[in-house]
Amino acid sequence: MITLKSSREIDIMARAGRIVAETLALVRSLTKPGVSTEDLDAAAEEFIRSHAGARPSFKGLYGFPKTLCTSINEEIVHGIPSPRRVLREGSVVSVDVGVECDGLHADSATTIPVGEINPAARSLLETTEAALHAGIAAATLGNHVGDIGHAVQQVAEAEGFGVVRELVGHGIGSRFHEEPQVPNYGAPKRGPRLLEGMTIAIEPMITAGAFTTRTLGDRWTVVTTDGSLAAHFEHTVAILAEGPRILTTV
Repeated sequence: MITLKSSREIDIMARAGRIVAETLALVRSLTKPGVSTEDLDAAAEEFIRSHAGARPSFKGLYGFPKTLCTSINEEIVHGIPSPRRVLREGSVVSVDVGVECDGLHADSATTIPVGEINPAARSLLETTEAALHAGIAAATLGNHVGDIGHAVQQVAEAEGFGVVRELVGHGIGSRFHEEPQVPNYGAPKRGPRLLEGMTIAIEPMITAGAFTTRTLGDRWTVVTTDGSLAAHFEHTVAILAEGPRILTTV
């Protein structure tokens, strides 16, 4: 069931979203060759918990053991932070984080270059972020979920990149995953209509090669089947009469 949020609930989610955005900014500042994903996770958890009433959404969600998802290179999502996962020059790391405040969640992700990256990787990151903003621009009152996915798909595929099908965005609020599902592909005017008070996580997951995926033996980390590079950008967005409001920003 799709739940519509009051203005008060949306403001609480925006408070959680500000912490999410500040956490990602902190992680970006710490990301460099030689740093482990465990280092990033520890800093993120300490920062989130330094805010009264805030806690990491991911830790314990469905049994996930950490605060961040840190996915390197061909890993699309759900990479588990580890002291053994040390970042190397020229890699990219997708960082996904959620925060709960007063019983409501916000969720965002970004893909961060580790040192200098090659032009092809830079293009993938720039295109994925552009696809996210195209999806947000389509998240207007009276449009449909399919309009968001179509906007994302058009941007990504115009640059020759793959759009992951098996993983999608989602509604978010008092539960971390709510209805509706928000695919990153599709046809305009299909799927649920966007109503005032809906809050959704729009999250393009784009690959440099095939869009097919597989899950590693840890039962969490999802990778590209062909080993191609992947990128992930995400914002939590409220559907309002005056237009989409990004809640995961400073």
